[in-house]
Amino acid sequence: MQDPNEDTEWNDILRDFGILPLKVEPKDETEEMVLRLQKEAEVKPYESMTLNELKEAEDEFDEEDMKAVEKYRQQRLQEWKSLQKRQKYGELREISGDQYIKEVTNAPKNVWVIIHLYRSSIPMCVLVNQYLNLLARKFPETKFVKAIVNSCIQNYHDRCLPTIFVYKNGQIKGRLIGVTECGGANLKLEELEWKLAESGAIKTDLEENPKKDIINIMISSIRSTSVHDDTNSTGSNTDETKCFLSRMF
Repeated sequence: MQDPNEDTEWNDILRDFGILPLKVEPKDETEEMVLRLQKEAEVKPYESMTLNELKEAEDEFDEEDMKAVEKYRQQRLQEWKSLQKRQKYGELREISGDQYIKEVTNAPKNVWVIIHLYRSSIPMCVLVNQYLNLLARKFPETKFVKAIVNSCIQNYHDRCLPTIFVYKNGQIKGRLIGVTECGGANLKLEELEWKLAESGAIKTDLEENPKKDIINIMISSIRSTSVHDDTNSTGSNTDETKCFLSRMF
């Protein structure tokens, strides 16, 4: 029997008269696979849309697309809620002493709270407030508040200001009391950020202590000017020096 797919002049004539069916071209499986993969790799239009845009474009999708759209909408909504949860603060808020327990001690579970007790007449307090305002924007998942010290603690000494407390779950996790512990009169933003990060209240992108070089210089200076006869005593004093400097910086 003659093969109807055979390429002959006679078969071509028979096809023209409709006696033989049109020749069936063999499928190129490789080409089909490439086309299928390309289709699967196509980015659906709804994947680049906002939630509002998805709602406006609902009439343009078929039933299959609508199922995918709804799934994608829920995913975007969860991402948005997660972002809102992480970024629900983002500013340095003023509170009064009456609000201390509610806003600080009883803050939501697992939320870090940084509170600055200050007096506006003290330049260092003004500087710290400026820096905390910037850090609050950078770390919106952490709660930053400030309070005039007299509204929280009566007869608090000026030498103890600025005072910064770090709270989590009602417990004090860190504290910086006075100009020296806060970083000195020449405090820089990055230095305060590092100090707060050491307590765990913020996750800094700084790779090392901005005052590392200064600390090393001071340790070297103290070592070079100290004369000790006892080697063990030298080691002990070196440890005490590091401890003292860590409190300062």
